[in-house]
Amino acid sequence: MRLWAQSHLCQKLQRLSSVFTAAFVLAVLVVGTSQPASALPAFARKYGLRCSACHESWPMLNYFGQKFKDNGYQLMNDHDAPIWQNPGYWPVTFRITPIWHRVSSGRVPVDNGTGQTETRITSSGFDLSGLDFHTGGTLEKNYSFYVLPSSNNSASFHFETVMARLDNLFGSPWLNVKFGKFELDNLLSEKRILTLTGNGGVYQLYHFRPQSVTGGPDGNVWGQMGDNQLGVEVMGHSYNDRTRYSVSLLSSNDGQVGLPYGSESYSTYITASQAFDAGKLGVQRLGFYLMAGQAPTQWLTSGGNIIPGSGTNNKGYSREGFIGQFYFGQHFDAQVVTQHGSDSAWFGQGYGDLIDGVVPNNNIPGTTLPSTARNPSWNGVLIEPHYIYSPQLLFLARYETIRMSQQADTSMRSDIGNVTTYTVGYRYNPFMTSRAGFAWHNEFNIFHQDHVSSTGANINTSELLMGFDFDF
Repeated sequence: MRLWAQSHLCQKLQRLSSVFTAAFVLAVLVVGTSQPASALPAFARKYGLRCSACHESWPMLNYFGQKFKDNGYQLMNDHDAPIWQNPGYWPVTFRITPIWHRVSSGRVPVDNGTGQTETRITSSGFDLSGLDFHTGGTLEKNYSFYVLPSSNNSASFHFETVMARLDNLFGSPWLNVKFGKFELDNLLSEKRILTLTGNGGVYQLYHFRPQSVTGGPDGNVWGQMGDNQLGVEVMGHSYNDRTRYSVSLLSSNDGQVGLPYGSESYSTYITASQAFDAGKLGVQRLGFYLMAGQAPTQWLTSGGNIIPGSGTNNKGYSREGFIGQFYFGQHFDAQVVTQHGSDSAWFGQGYGDLIDGVVPNNNIPGTTLPSTARNPSWNGVLIEPHYIYSPQLLFLARYETIRMSQQADTSMRSDIGNVTTYTVGYRYNPFMTSRAGFAWHNEFNIFHQDHVSSTGANINTSELLMGFDFDF
């Protein structure tokens, strides 16, 4: 736990100590009753595999599961095509999570009759996650697809994933082409993340935006590595999947449909990695990634209103780093991601953001930046260890920190927007069959960000969550 933790956080942890004690006792009890787990639904029903064949703990993939995904959801045998499947087989899985959670948010602006003050708001109760409908597989041998209609917890649906893929072109695993809306080829997948809290359920490195000089995050809403994007991907790997690469060309619109920003702005995502056998320790993997591109900062207007799709005057950004997947025997592993990020000074001055239909600043011809403007840049690291007691029980933790190396303006203090977050939890699967899965999930997260409240103070938020995560 972080050494700087303030006294009010310590007091909060003391209030929750009885909850953690009960959760720990129950964890000890379930360890004694753990049984071998079977496979996940959908693909498991097709191939009859055990869940531990593809998953470290569902939905997170292990080495074999990553290879199965890289092959286009195929085992590369004679029964991959749908013609060999039982006519009653329907490759659909739905997932939803009823939860209880307690959220404590600090420094929330509140009206007090004469203006506003900042206070902490704490609430708890029963809730629901969103609902996902997963369907995917092969249309014919070497023709695969994936479709994921997804809703929030109020049943407002959108298409999270819609993609088709041509596999093993010219008979080689080095050439596969994916087209549509899909997750970027992140080796540490946010779409298969094991955590569920509001701040712990995403990777902060994948979504970080530095603070702008106008207050709030800067105008670059496009460099979201964790969001599914629209574009085309060329991907390849060796037969044993030890060496792999992918290159994606993406619209700079954060996966939004209808060209709402600018039809002439594109981004690219490049990643490659190499795995090697470390004997009894397991298969280790090292790789790098780069997301870079341009996005608009200027829009044409009609009657003072922004014309959708008219974005131009593109400015650049980049996110690059390294990733390591380290295994220490059958029960312990750690995932490590580093990042150096940089945005154009125009984004740092508040230009660009049209995701909510409102442009804080419009970079009209003749606009110039102040002499104090700089390209905001930062460095971050993510460390996520797992202890797999059995295929049914996994303990996890995560530490993320992001530190600004250069602010958007020389007038800003050097540590504005710095992030530190901790997450701990465990998942217990009492059963996992080829028809359905069930997990009892427990998690606690603390999120800290420097000097981003309305008065310039630090913000501390915590969340305790328990829930039943199930799919069918």
